[in-house]
Amino acid sequence: MALYQAAARANGGEPDAGRRLKSWAHQAGLSEVTATASTWCYSSDADRAWWGGLWKDRILESAMAQQIIDAKLATIKQLRRISHGWEKWACADDGWFTLVHGEILCRIP
Repeated sequence: MALYQAAARANGGEPDAGRRLKSWAHQAGLSEVTATASTWCYSSDADRAWWGGLWKDRILESAMAQQIIDAKLATIKQLRRISHGWEKWACADDGWFTLVHGEILCRIP
């Protein structure tokens, strides 16, 4: 998680943006802000195979992987270890993963 957050921030992003949306909307001068959330949950064999396989490959073979290496946030050896971890997780019968998404709806009066 720390590596993902560091990589996102090094790329100019904010990996925890969802929790800040309401505050950012208020800072932008919006007053009618409704905050909600949705979730993704990967727990079935098929879901774990897809999500785990996606991240198993992404951590090694994507622009993000190259950015992590270039920024010296991790070595290729460390990324291979993370990739292997995703592969193991995807095969675990009791594995599950959830993502919470912060959402806002803003109305301009």
